[in-house]
Amino acid sequence: MAVSTNSMLALQAYNPHRWTDKDTKSTVDLLERTDFLRLDASRQLRQEQRGELGQFLTPAPVARLMAAMFALDIPVVSILDAGAGVGSLFAAAVAELCGRTSRPESICVTAYEIDPLLLTYLRDTMELCRITCERSGVAFIGDIRSGDFLKDVAGIISGDPMIEPLPAFSAAILNPPYRKINANSETRQHLRTIGIETTNLYTGFLATAIGLLAQGGELVAITPRSFCNGTYFRAFRDSFLQQMALGRIHLFDSRQDAFRDDSVLQETIIIHAFKEPAPRGRVTVSSSARADDGNCLARQLPFAEIVHPDDPERFIRVVPDGISRQIVGRMDRFTASLADLALTVSTGRVVDFRAKEYIFPTASNSTVPLIYPINFDKGRIAWPRASKKMQHITVSGETESQLVPNEHYVVVKRFTSKEQERRVISAFFEGGILPGCSVGFENHLNYFHHAGSGVDLTVAKGLSLYLNSSLVDAFFRQFNGHTQVSAGDLRSLKYPTLDELGRLGLRVTAEYPEQEEIDKIIEREFFSMAEKPTDDPIATKRRIEEAMDVLEQLDLPRQELNERSALTLLALLDLKPSEPWAKSARPLRGIIPIMDFMDTVYGKRYAPNTHETVRRQTICQFIDAGLVIENPDKPERPANSPERVYQVENSALDLLRAFGTSEWLNSLSTYSTSVEALKERYAHEREVKGISVEIASGLTITLSPGGQNMLVEQILSEFAPRFTPNGKFVYVGDNSGSFAFLDAVSLTSLGVEIDDYGKMPDVIVHYTEKNWLVLVEAVTSHGPINPERRLELQKLFSGSTAGLVLVTTFLSRKSMVEYLPEISWETEVWVAEAPAHMIHFNGERFLGPYDA
Repeated sequence: MAVSTNSMLALQAYNPHRWTDKDTKSTVDLLERTDFLRLDASRQLRQEQRGELGQFLTPAPVARLMAAMFALDIPVVSILDAGAGVGSLFAAAVAELCGRTSRPESICVTAYEIDPLLLTYLRDTMELCRITCERSGVAFIGDIRSGDFLKDVAGIISGDPMIEPLPAFSAAILNPPYRKINANSETRQHLRTIGIETTNLYTGFLATAIGLLAQGGELVAITPRSFCNGTYFRAFRDSFLQQMALGRIHLFDSRQDAFRDDSVLQETIIIHAFKEPAPRGRVTVSSSARADDGNCLARQLPFAEIVHPDDPERFIRVVPDGISRQIVGRMDRFTASLADLALTVSTGRVVDFRAKEYIFPTASNSTVPLIYPINFDKGRIAWPRASKKMQHITVSGETESQLVPNEHYVVVKRFTSKEQERRVISAFFEGGILPGCSVGFENHLNYFHHAGSGVDLTVAKGLSLYLNSSLVDAFFRQFNGHTQVSAGDLRSLKYPTLDELGRLGLRVTAEYPEQEEIDKIIEREFFSMAEKPTDDPIATKRRIEEAMDVLEQLDLPRQELNERSALTLLALLDLKPSEPWAKSARPLRGIIPIMDFMDTVYGKRYAPNTHETVRRQTICQFIDAGLVIENPDKPERPANSPERVYQVENSALDLLRAFGTSEWLNSLSTYSTSVEALKERYAHEREVKGISVEIASGLTITLSPGGQNMLVEQILSEFAPRFTPNGKFVYVGDNSGSFAFLDAVSLTSLGVEIDDYGKMPDVIVHYTEKNWLVLVEAVTSHGPINPERRLELQKLFSGSTAGLVLVTTFLSRKSMVEYLPEISWETEVWVAEAPAHMIHFNGERFLGPYDA
């Protein structure tokens, strides 16, 4: 049935007989329809309002991943979605529960949303959930509450008779709004009413939702990672860990892929927890590049490894793989706190825009150096530097408290960009080298000192060396989900002893060591007695990065430049982290031995059911690139044989053995001239073969390669069989400027006379069962059917005795969003990546012709 809607889009399922399982169809329909609503809502939301409300609507792959985490093996399920948006999360939960073999008897959803624009979409989603439950034999109740979730809960607790009480929920699924809240705000007052003290809206929502859960209830939430560490969220962590037992933590490798349609810079995680009085023995920690990535790293760890029993800060440590665990293990070697070292770390006191009347571009008798992040130069401070920044500050009664004695310090950048390779970047400041009796550190720096004065120079050098090590940087990235290095973060670190820092400082001579040398110094000083060379997580991490660099220089497509492909290459070379590339070999290996190598040698344990992803998304591309040979020992082995094996091609092996040597670039150039890059090979194959499509029994046409014909092929093979079953193709255009197929006799019999083929749509299908002429446009290089194009097509086909149906098609939903404002009403939209559905730009009926 069609869904009546007041929103821009109404979504319609295609022919039910195409499905063999009505329950699967129903739940897939629900998720796809809801995601189209999300895309349209995102287009209409004002950017400034999204910032004010902290709105980031949840994409369908993320919602599916979250909903699948619920256990909820109970007959009556009550779900809370606070800050529901268009309802993507509770819809995913309903779809998940209705798709299970053992379904609940009833589902009740309570959804809060404060934005009036989103409420319209929310009502549509709630109705879709009701339909899905009805088809699955599950009773459904939906309760939409328009307003401020936190204010309502505060009112209920205060006994406000005007607010309907809330039940104790068996589940809460949240993508809470992200926004800082100041101490005097109305929101902060509401939270204090219910006994919650926090500085960010998202932790306020989490804490409130937890309070509404019944004992044994489950929470699944996607949030910034920042609550896992740092002093700002200490109170929240204490409260959370007292009430909730962690079941699973899922980490995304990329900062942006979870919310690809939005500019989200915070690193996000998904947490699944149970409202239980004691922690569970083990916690599942998983990670993936994207929510819909077929390869998911997963392992179960003791709770004591996630939250250390003796950690007063109660940090939640996310360690998704073996390398991460090794990094944590190595950092445990250091036990000294800053208090043990008699050191303190503070944030630079000079806020330049507030002190601008005291800051000058040139020196005078009354100025001293002002140090900015731009003054960092390979572990030292270089001052002054060519910059727009004015690097001289006056010494006066107004600035005296902002300056420190001109002595020795260690400084650390507070901020880095998300693209930078390092988060912790340090330098030592050598006192007495620069003029003046004092110095200013700008507010974008942290500095280490002893009770406001400098520290021993050798210790300062050693401390900067330690902070600049890859080990510290890797450890910091594991527990810090943003690009800021706060003084609190540095206080929470453990350090070598003063004697050890002194020994490190002696290694800093006239030339500050390069990164690789720094890491070797740390290795020799502290870990030279490691049992095996493979115990070095920094060497392991560096080797994976080298393999990714190799793939990039081999010109493989962007989607292949990932950790999975790097590990696959290393497995096929039998190359361990401690071995030089010259030791590369070419063993015969199948997919399972490749994945075993990833786990045992590199500590990357992928889920067992993901081996097909490794084959399809990595091995097949390696074969196409000429990098790998399939079944060299037995070429006749069937394609579906579980005994398939792969081996690095001989000339590729010779090339890879030269990586890291002076011969690499010459070898790469020679190799590239003899072996096509993957993208060139794909292009060549398209040119030779074109795109062959069977459009009728015994009738195959060939489309020119490239252009919109990739989408035209999808229209012919996917769209037409679904929506015009047994229809007859009468015209198929081609990007060559002509057409691939024309049935002029059929067009004439339908009353259509064409004298300008340049105005034709890309595909015309005569749906004989309904006597409709379906005119389809493929949008890649050209626009959609807008009002002008609609009138043009209606005029061109005005003599048609068949009803006209106008359809705009896209390869992806993302490409569709760009054109939504242009699409004409009374037309249809189809997206190849969601081929089961049609979008109506009216909402009154199913697919069919409209009167002109």
